[in-house]
Amino acid sequence: MNRLIVILFMLSTQAMAQKLIITEPVKFLALGDSYTIGESVLSRDRWPTQLADSLQKRGIDCLEPKIIATTGWRTDNLKRAIAKTKFKEKYNLVSLLIGVNNLYQDKSIDIYASEFEELLGMAVRLAGGNRSQVFILSIPDYGYTPFGKNNQEKISMGIDAFNTVCESIAKKFGVKYYSITEISRKGLVEPDLVATDGLHPSGKMYAAWVEKILSDIQLMSIKESPK
Repeated sequence: MNRLIVILFMLSTQAMAQKLIITEPVKFLALGDSYTIGESVLSRDRWPTQLADSLQKRGIDCLEPKIIATTGWRTDNLKRAIAKTKFKEKYNLVSLLIGVNNLYQDKSIDIYASEFEELLGMAVRLAGGNRSQVFILSIPDYGYTPFGKNNQEKISMGIDAFNTVCESIAKKFGVKYYSITEISRKGLVEPDLVATDGLHPSGKMYAAWVEKILSDIQLMSIKESPK
């Protein structure tokens, strides 16, 4: 039979985290917080849903994504939620985006690093141990929203520090890392990138994240021997 494999190549010189491999049918699990559940946007505008829809439009069989995310979650909340969940599916695409609430609540960045690494290990296990089917999104910068603009410098410094942790752990594990933070920093000059609550991304911003994720997509059909 033919199996379609999608490879997303990272435009980077890093030896690790160079590719994300997606096989059909895509069974996508998205782990995170308000940015993954899509606070203040319609369910169809959440970025995991938009990603699945975009893959479908490219002719790739993608099931409805499973989302484990809640507004306000820190890394420890997400860890507990994953541990309590009985997973019925085996996933071949897993995303992780978490950390803004650790920062907002003034939690230790060292504890964040430890818990984020544990979460990435969980994500890899949920992907059947296949690191090439796991990816990380950077934390967006809410300093570039009406809510955060008066404390922008402090917020941005914190976001950069936490994202440095995310990226270093991604490289350690050899998983794909997408930096979408610069997109979020257009929120004040392009107000329609921010949701009506003045804090979270709009569907339009999430669409820009998805475009970045899929910007270098290549399709390959691999011939498999009949079983």
